[in-house]
Amino acid sequence: MRNVAALFSLLMPGFGQIYNGQFMKGVFFIIMEHFDNAFGHINEAIHLDFNGLHQQAVEAANFDYLLFYPGFYVYCVWDAWYHAKPNADKTKTAIPFIIGGFLGGMGAIFANRLPIPTLTVAMLMIIPMICGMIVFRDQ
Repeated sequence: MRNVAALFSLLMPGFGQIYNGQFMKGVFFIIMEHFDNAFGHINEAIHLDFNGLHQQAVEAANFDYLLFYPGFYVYCVWDAWYHAKPNADKTKTAIPFIIGGFLGGMGAIFANRLPIPTLTVAMLMIIPMICGMIVFRDQ
């Protein structure tokens, strides 16, 4: 069930918390995600980037909000995954998620130098999270 909660949060930050029964936290995360997404123009950047307009995607993004998003996104996934298992070990399980948030933030900072910025930043966040979920699945 931990992976289901994490998958829901990968799809939309806050959905994993709602799946875990943490309704107020989930609604708060959904509101924060929408706020950051709207003011950071993240969906517009993704749309432009996936249509081959990479430089326009970087120009469309508002980095004041965009730089907050990777850490927030990774935290929401980790929180849903961690709280889905009672008495889970918090000390080690957060490490891959912290790495994913750091790499996502660095990817956002250097987005204008990346070939496909939004996809690259997404993979920089998602791959360490999935590796962490596999490695720490029993903890």
